[in-house]
Amino acid sequence: MELLRNAVRPYAWGSRTTIPELLGRPVPATHPEAELWMGAHPGDPSRIVGPDGAERSLLELVESDPVGQLGEQCAKRWGGRLPFLLKILAADEPLSMQAHPSAEQAAQGHALEEKAGIPRSAPNRNYPDPTAKPELVCALTEFHALAGFRDPLRTVELLRALESPGLAKFVGLLEAQPDADGLRALFTTWITLPQATLDELLPEVLDACVLHVKAHGEFDAECRTVLELGEAHPRDAGVLAALLLNRLTLAAGEAIYLAAGNLHLYLHGTAVEILANSDNILRCGLTPKHVDVPELLRVVDFGSGEMPVQTGDTENHMSVYRTDAPEFELSRLEWPAGDDAAVMVDCTGPQILLCTAGELLVTADDGEQVELKRGQSVWLPAADPPVRLDPVGAGPIQAFRATAGTCT
Repeated sequence: MELLRNAVRPYAWGSRTTIPELLGRPVPATHPEAELWMGAHPGDPSRIVGPDGAERSLLELVESDPVGQLGEQCAKRWGGRLPFLLKILAADEPLSMQAHPSAEQAAQGHALEEKAGIPRSAPNRNYPDPTAKPELVCALTEFHALAGFRDPLRTVELLRALESPGLAKFVGLLEAQPDADGLRALFTTWITLPQATLDELLPEVLDACVLHVKAHGEFDAECRTVLELGEAHPRDAGVLAALLLNRLTLAAGEAIYLAAGNLHLYLHGTAVEILANSDNILRCGLTPKHVDVPELLRVVDFGSGEMPVQTGDTENHMSVYRTDAPEFELSRLEWPAGDDAAVMVDCTGPQILLCTAGELLVTADDGEQVELKRGQSVWLPAADPPVRLDPVGAGPIQAFRATAGTCT
């Protein structure tokens, strides 16, 4: 049971206030701080902080004792790797539109790129590792996202509401085939349009969105999002693709699970994110980074419908977000003001506990204790006995528990 010192990733879309404020540092930061990483990712592993202040990489610790740190089954299933990465995500601006591969797709893509001799750090590398990258994001504040394809018939209604002559022929294309094949055809058409055609169509679509917003139209949120994306990326086909996706606003505690192939885009807000420990991303657009359209089309799932929003299965202060991801499971723990009940947490596998509000006292069977303040996290290896969590102070208190999924 050791405190972690975690890496901050300074991506341009990040916030200058959220992560510094969470960690008790001066606000605003000198540059955007987008993600706080907790785990054993080779690119920026957390560091174990010993009682004497000495530090050691969590990655090195797991590699030196995979069975003790991960448990026998987890170590065997994931080749001695911690299979998940936990993050605080602080988005002030939209991220890129992207999807992630399945395990089979990742293994195939990785093998082909290895055979082709593409360096793993190359900007045009799609598959730096051979693993899937499912993820789940749970809102800490109101959190806005695009995720999954909207029902095609509902999208036809949106496109017709815009009354854009340039969109008319595309509306007919989807209306004639309102299914996954129709979505694939329209999406493929849009993201492969010649730049000259895009330069003519996008301003017309953005003007139509402005008129719809001014008229307080039914699709106000969708149009505002397209306008935001169009301002930042005025010549990008991803702006059109945004018209096809579900527009979501998550309240604190609500979560969405993004399985393989789900096309998504985080817009803004603060969230806890857990994902498989992988770097495999296929980008659609809205980014200066590498976009590989043929490979993206191989990965994207064109199934459609409303995106399921979870609040967690709750029992004894703990809400568990259920998914089919074998790499991870995320739970939210909450104590309302005045509630001082202790909660026992077992250690059958590797875990990270993160405190996001208030303060917790973490106590092991042998009496060892760690005070977990807001913004702090602790590593619990599989070999540890169960620990007790006691709220400190009047509350309210909130924490998140990241564990590996089923390792059999």
